[in-house]
Amino acid sequence: MEGKVLARIAAIVFVAVAITAAIIEMNREDVAGPAPSVPLQTRQVDLLREGQRRCQEMGEAAANDAECLAIWAETRDRFLGRSPAQSTPGPDGER
Repeated sequence: MEGKVLARIAAIVFVAVAITAAIIEMNREDVAGPAPSVPLQTRQVDLLREGQRRCQEMGEAAANDAECLAIWAETRDRFLGRSPAQSTPGPDGER
């Protein structure tokens, strides 16, 4: 019998603490500090990317377009980390 009474008292104390914590949390005012400033990112126009998009939209016709071929060569050089002056040797060993 004594164990049941202690369990009830413990349950009442637990519920009282939970209610008190909830009331304190509801009454607490959040002080909002200044919003963190994030630098505005300006969109830099990348002509190479725009050219790639145009060539992509052209589909198979881009394979015969000289401008698209130049854009793809520049993209390949940029990807491989080569400067435009560096090119691979041709089939006869010339640059």
